[in-house]
Amino acid sequence: MIAENRLEGVAKLPGPGLWTTSVGSFPKPDYITKARARFARKEIDREVLRELERKATREWIEFQDSIDTDLVVDGEQYRGDMVAFFAEELPGFEIGGLVRSYGNRYYRKPIATGPIRRDAPLTVDWWEYAQSLTKKPVKGMLTGPYTICDWSFNEHYPSRRDFVLDLAKVIRDEALDLERAGARYIQIDEPAASTRMDELDLVIEAMAIVTEPLTAHTITHICYGDFHNAYPKMLDIPVDQIDLEFANSEYSLLEDFSDHPFSKYIGLGVTDVHSHELEPVDEIVEGIRRSLKHIPPERMFVDPDCGLKTRTVDEAKAQLANIKKAVDVVRAEL
Repeated sequence: MIAENRLEGVAKLPGPGLWTTSVGSFPKPDYITKARARFARKEIDREVLRELERKATREWIEFQDSIDTDLVVDGEQYRGDMVAFFAEELPGFEIGGLVRSYGNRYYRKPIATGPIRRDAPLTVDWWEYAQSLTKKPVKGMLTGPYTICDWSFNEHYPSRRDFVLDLAKVIRDEALDLERAGARYIQIDEPAASTRMDELDLVIEAMAIVTEPLTAHTITHICYGDFHNAYPKMLDIPVDQIDLEFANSEYSLLEDFSDHPFSKYIGLGVTDVHSHELEPVDEIVEGIRRSLKHIPPERMFVDPDCGLKTRTVDEAKAQLANIKKAVDVVRAEL
């Protein structure tokens, strides 16, 4: 069920629902990629890199505003990997060697060598900067405790559960700081949950620690996985909204919604972020229409299937623009 104290922020969004947003990450422009490589070689200092990251963040905010996106993201231009970004700043972690995450992309896998703690906020400054650039609400973006655990080595905790629940307290404190700064939408990404559906109870237990004290609208994004076997149990994850891919799986999960109604807000993924092919507006419109037979518009956010960081800048902008055009068509029908 949706907590009543979290409805205020959504009520302030314009229109009859079908709000446009993004999952979180955007591709980095070439000048960021080159600057990060130069920083790794110690050819530039951190402040030079940060200024370029601010520039890229500003450009992505301006683009989202230009197409009238309802719920904005900062694009994560200052992050490399979604787990390593947090582990690099959390005492108790060391950073190991390179491992492959997907395709030809690699990240340095964190190693828990002691109790994980958090000495200071990690994302609040970036959220405040992004929010200062737009009148639209900006999502706070966090990686969930289960995913941080699953994508790390554990050389300290006696069990995965102990590791995950300690991380949940750290992510909870970061979420509370985002909320105090003014964030009314906070997303806790758990892409690893889809690869180990047998541990969904642990995902639920950890998420409860993160979200219980929050009044913000809470979201989790779960990437590609065997959702048919996880549904309807995934509805027990204690968040207001679950963001799921639909385009890549040809909207097959909608059949499960017929048997057991989807009871939360939904992030409806309507474009395939793993394809270079751009879905035409008519195809996206049809997907939204099909979904509206199962979920009312006032509980629907519309976005790509997943983060867009693997696309080119032009591909990402084209997907977001077509999503907005499709939403405008369906809103007019409502």
